[in-house]
Amino acid sequence: MRLRVPTDEDAVAWHRIFADPDVMEFHGGRPADLSVYEELTARQRRHDAQLGFCLWTVLDESGEVVGFTGAQPWERAWGPAGEIEIGWRLGRAHWGKGYVTAAAHRTLERVRAADVPGVVAMVDARNARSIAVTRRLGMRLAEVYRTPTGREGHCYRLDL
Repeated sequence: MRLRVPTDEDAVAWHRIFADPDVMEFHGGRPADLSVYEELTARQRRHDAQLGFCLWTVLDESGEVVGFTGAQPWERAWGPAGEIEIGWRLGRAHWGKGYVTAAAHRTLERVRAADVPGVVAMVDARNARSIAVTRRLGMRLAEVYRTPTGREGHCYRLDL
């Protein structure tokens, strides 16, 4: 498994592998337009240049794009405003192979090296798979939020 700063081509790959309703279950429930991923990958390149970290593209052993993981500032008006959030999303075919946990550990190493004192992970309260990842990372449930869509969101924290 390898991480890289997202490319323009990664926007197309993310759009394709995240078009699965199972993948999007806790991310709005339906696939996003390609333009969303084009903007997201461009923003991640800016984050990497300015902050030294971003949501990186995850590549498997053969070099295939399997998703993303990394860190970025939480920019929404609700939730842990101004904090650094770690996150992950993989294509369905790549679940259960340990990619997320391994990549999230690398993310923690990189944000620690960038002198970030702590991170949060915002997880839909029903997303047992992501909650399990937060536990493997040693994160603790710190707050519970009601999202703008009315869902319960859990904020997990980890001091670095």
